Amino acid sequence: MPHASDPHAGPGDASPRMNIGEVLDLLRPDFPGVTIPKIRFLEDKGLIKPERTPAGYRKFSHRDVERLRYVLRMQRDHYLPLRVIGEHLDAIDRGLEPPAIDPVVPTVPTVALAADGLPSAESFRRRDGLRLSRKELLKVAEVDEELLGELERFGLITPRPGSGHYDTDDLVIAQTARDLAEFGIEPRHLRAFKAAADREVGLVEQVTAPLSRGRDAAATARAADVASQVAALSVRLHATLVKAGLDR
Repeated sequence: MPHASDPHAGPGDASPRMNIGEVLDLLRPDFPGVTIPKIRFLEDKGLIKPERTPAGYRKFSHRDVERLRYVLRMQRDHYLPLRVIGEHLDAIDRGLEPPAIDPVVPTVPTVALAADGLPSAESFRRRDGLRLSRKELLKVAEVDEELLGELERFGLITPRPGSGHYDTDDLVIAQTARDLAEFGIEPRHLRAFKAAADREVGLVEQVTAPLSRGRDAAATARAADVASQVAALSVRLHATLVKAGLDR
């Protein structure tokens, strides 16, 4: 969110004036859907007040453009109605800070990656507690019901027992499957990935099984630490073997 001074440089703004076509050219890289009728509509609503020449042509300052950016960003990113955006702009005009904007969708934690771009042991230890409803998963992952249904049918995504919620891993799988689908790789093709992952999990469990036999908290923590390290090394080996195969 811009600082209070950004959308309005103040009444003494002496920046060069632009016509509506020039304003459109400045806005379209960030807001491809903006049109001249849209700008005129926002003017009619009193959210911008460009100068008028004696002949009646609109002339916009950089202050007007930044004000338009603010309005369009609040609509696009936060779905705020124009009435509320107008209240924000009024607050800015009076030297106040507009209220903080809450996210409209769940904020997903960023998965920690090692310096080489591969998951670190820490990323396997992390449990963020994220819980998404089916509707939220479809929205955040930007997948349709058909794709999610296929991922569930082939066992790649499974909602949590009892609650029916989905977690961060489900979200990453759905997003990755969506991206792979653009190359013609369908969920049925991903069963091989699931089978390979299950084998790697089995290998990790073989290593940690002796450590898990202890009943004290230290033994449990040690088993979890070893599991995360072996899992990270397993993924590193897998990724490097794929890379090496493609390089040959």
